[in-house]
Amino acid sequence: MNRAAAFMTTLLTVVGDRFEGRKDRGATAVEYGLMVGLIAVVIIGAVSLLGDELSGLFENVQTELSEVSPTEGSTAG
Repeated sequence: MNRAAAFMTTLLTVVGDRFEGRKDRGATAVEYGLMVGLIAVVIIGAVSLLGDELSGLFENVQTELSEVSPTEGSTAG
């Protein structure tokens, strides 16, 4: 009987320790989720604010590149 009680106590201790460690994992996952959400909001805000400027920049680059003839920019020859 004494051996069975010791076994049960040990088993309960091991199981309790395993579940005790998982409490922190849930909190950590929530914290990481909040950080990812905040980063997504910052990215969306930056793209919204800079979107028109970036679009104009790319249009200017495209215009400049279309005006250059293929032989003008090459150094071969």
